[in-house]
Amino acid sequence: MTSKAVIIDGYIDEPACFGVPPYISPYIRYAAGAFEKNGISADYLTIDQVRKDPYLLQNAQNADYVLLITGVSVPGKYLGGTPAKAAEILQIGSSLNRPATMVGGPVIFGSSKGGGDAAEKQCFSPFDFVLEGEIGSAVDSVIREGESYGNFDYERIDEFAVAGAGIVQKHPGFPDIICELETARGCSRYVSGGCSFCTEFLYGEPEFRNAAGVHAEVKALYDSGVRHFRVGRQPDLLTYGVRGGEFPCPDPEKIEHLFSGIRSAAPGLKTLHIDNINPRNIFEHEEAAKEALKAIVRWHTPGDVAAFGMESADPVVVRENNLKALPEQVMRAIEIVNEVGGMRENGIPHLLPGLNFVLGLKGESPATYDLNLRFLNEVLSSGLLVRRVNIRQVMPFEGTKAWEENSIGMYDDLFRKFKEDARKNFDHPMLMKVFPRGTILRDVIIEEEGNTSFGRQMGSYPILVGVPQKIVKGEHIDAVVAGWGQRSITGFQYPIRMNEVTVQTIKQIPGIGKKTAASIAAKRPFKDLAGLHKVAGKTELDEFFSFE
Repeated sequence: MTSKAVIIDGYIDEPACFGVPPYISPYIRYAAGAFEKNGISADYLTIDQVRKDPYLLQNAQNADYVLLITGVSVPGKYLGGTPAKAAEILQIGSSLNRPATMVGGPVIFGSSKGGGDAAEKQCFSPFDFVLEGEIGSAVDSVIREGESYGNFDYERIDEFAVAGAGIVQKHPGFPDIICELETARGCSRYVSGGCSFCTEFLYGEPEFRNAAGVHAEVKALYDSGVRHFRVGRQPDLLTYGVRGGEFPCPDPEKIEHLFSGIRSAAPGLKTLHIDNINPRNIFEHEEAAKEALKAIVRWHTPGDVAAFGMESADPVVVRENNLKALPEQVMRAIEIVNEVGGMRENGIPHLLPGLNFVLGLKGESPATYDLNLRFLNEVLSSGLLVRRVNIRQVMPFEGTKAWEENSIGMYDDLFRKFKEDARKNFDHPMLMKVFPRGTILRDVIIEEEGNTSFGRQMGSYPILVGVPQKIVKGEHIDAVVAGWGQRSITGFQYPIRMNEVTVQTIKQIPGIGKKTAASIAAKRPFKDLAGLHKVAGKTELDEFFSFE
C-alpha cells in the first residue's frame, strides 16, 4: 500500500522568499519532491482551507506523514491569505496523533504578533520532527533515517524541485498562482555581519543555484500548467553567481543566461518578475549593473519591481545597523533603474524600484523620521518613479543584532505620523504618476467580490484595484484606471458598457455626479458617444465607453 503525506501550507514571508497566495513558495515544492522521490504520494492543503473546513485536518489522520510549512519574519498585510498563527500551529501538531508530524520553514527562527514585537522561539513539542537546514533534504532525512536535519545541496534541491512541481495543481487558486523561484541562499554581506535585523544572515554565506537547475524546474512547472513566475528567493538578484566581498560586481552574462533560459523553458509564460535588488551594488558598479538590469528587462514582463532594502535615510541608523546604503547611494540607484526600466509597454513601466523602510532600529532619533520623509519628498520632486513604499517596524529575531539593540517603542507616535505622511503625501501623488488616468491594466484577477470588487494582476507587488462593480471572485478582467487612493487605485471594467453598468457605478465615473447618473440611466440605451454627450457632456473616460 502506497504511503501518503499531507503538506499544509501555513504560508511564509521572509526577506528573500514569499509564499502567501497567490504565491506558492519553493519549500512546498521541494518537500513534495522529497516525498515523491521516496515513493510517497503527497496531498496539499492551505491553512485557509483548514480553517474553513476542520474536517480536512481530521482526514489528515489517515496520512503517514503531515508536514506544516510556515513562518513570517517580514510582517505585512495580506489579501490572498493569512499566515498560520502560533495557536494554530500548536493545534495542528497536538491534534494529529497517528501520522508522523513535521514542522518547518522560517517559523523555526521564532514568531511574534507583528512588527514592533520580538520574535520568540516557539514550542514545537506536539510535533515529532522540527525540520532544520534545507527543507526538502530534511523531509528526506526524516523518511530515510528518522533524523530532522537536511544538508544544503543544490543538486538535491534541483531533483526535488522537478519531482515536486506537480503539487502546484492542488493549490486552490491554480492556475492563478505565482511560483517563487530560488536562485541563491545566504547573503554576500555575511562577511560583515549583515543588516542588524535580517534573518537572511542566518543562512550563512551565499550559495548559488546552477541556472540549469532553475531552467529544469521552470520547465516542470510550465508543463504542470504554471504561467506566472518570480525570480525571488535571493537577497540580491544582481549578484547571482558572483562573489567578491560585500558588494560584488554583477555579471550581466549570468543574468542573461538565467533569464533567457527561463523564457526558453516556459515560452508562453505570462509573468516573469523579480524581487530583491541591493541598491548599493548598483551604485558601486553602475555600468555592470545597468547591463544586468537591461538583461532582465529584455526577458521579463512589464510591471516589474526591484525591491530596494533601504531601511533608513538616516546615516546614523545606517552606520549603527550595518545597513546597505546611504540615502545618496539609494537615490542614484533609483535614477539608474528609472533610466533602464522606466519605459512603458501597454501603458505600464517595465521595471521600477520599490523602497523598504524598517523603523525601530538602533540609533533612531526624531531626526530619523524627518530624514525619511525628506528623502521621499526629494524622490517625488525629482520626477523619478517608485512603484511602492513598504513601511514597517522591526521584528527582532534571536541571532540577529537587532535582538538586543533596537529602539522599539521609543518613537511609536513618530512612526505612525511618518507612515501617514508617506501614504498621503508620497504614495498618492506617486500612484498618479505611475498609473495615469486611462491606463488599461490587463488581466486583473478578482480576489474579493462585492459592490466594490478588489483584484490584482499577477506579479511583484501588484497594485490593488478597487472596481466599483460586482464581479465574481476569480474572474479575469481588464480595468481602466479612473482614480487613486493611497495604496490602491479605482478602475472600471474595460470597456465600460454604459448601457449595462449600474447607476451606482456610473456615479463614480469622473465627471459624472449623482444627478447626471440618474439622467443617464433614464435615457438608456445610447447608440453612441454623441448620444451620451447630450445627457452627460464629455468625461475623461469617453474613449473607454462601449455602447454595444
